[in-house]
Amino acid sequence: MTHPQRVPHAHRARRAVGRLSAVLAIGAALLWGTTAPALAEDTDDTGTGAGTGGPSTVAAGTSFRTAGVLEQGGVATSSATIGEYLYWVFPVAAGQNANASATVTFRDQGTRSGPTTWRLDLYDGLRRLQPCTAGRAEDTAEATADTLVLDCTLRTVRAWAEPWANDPLPGAYYLRLTAVDLPEEDLGLPVEVTLEVGAEDAGGARARGGELPAPLLLTNRAGEIDPTAPADGEDAEASEGEEDAEPAGGASALAEPEVGWNGGWWSDRWLWTGAGGVLGGLAAVAGYTLVRRPRV
Repeated sequence: MTHPQRVPHAHRARRAVGRLSAVLAIGAALLWGTTAPALAEDTDDTGTGAGTGGPSTVAAGTSFRTAGVLEQGGVATSSATIGEYLYWVFPVAAGQNANASATVTFRDQGTRSGPTTWRLDLYDGLRRLQPCTAGRAEDTAEATADTLVLDCTLRTVRAWAEPWANDPLPGAYYLRLTAVDLPEEDLGLPVEVTLEVGAEDAGGARARGGELPAPLLLTNRAGEIDPTAPADGEDAEASEGEEDAEPAGGASALAEPEVGWNGGWWSDRWLWTGAGGVLGGLAAVAGYTLVRRPRV
């Protein structure tokens, strides 16, 4: 009676490693096949947003309530005079890094009498001044300068924060551009402002837990929390008349970002979690295969 030839332990280990390599390749292919389309779609959605493709004339407001409305990735031009307070507003979702750039072009043909200091401030939906993490938000233009460029990048917008914190939250973000130091005789000289706003995805490393029930948006009607809520009772007609009398614009006309106020569902953490789970399982199987004793 002949006995079947025993397979050496080393040969069996090599075969196990080969099978594990094949399984690893198949798992990686399946993981990439399911996440690549979502990654591509989310990259398009969480980039700079839906811009207009070129500069558009968006009149700057003179207060938070009348701020000119921009989209993410929007570029706007506006004519103004030195000494005015210029306001714009644009949406920012959770998990995004907002940035803004303003170019001031002087149209006075060299008639300014001295240097002018300009400042670009960014406020969140609660009108809290947010600090810039990068860029030059304040700069001085000499009397002979033709242009001045200011820019500011905010901290990553969080989905939730403690009530006492000053963390940026999803909602409306206001830009205020003005001259903060200038000779009095230069007040009223003409300028042209080109403003560009955008928001980029900060990535899964910056993601935080929690979620706001509603974005931080100002209402143009005093005494109401929801700017879209209809009036009831006898004041309905009066409320409608007040709405018609109010200027259009401001946060009530702000469009929600394509990814939603709380950001998209996709994060690169999905890749790390999935890959880590696959590699951990394969490592466990490989370790068991290599250390087990061959059957006699």
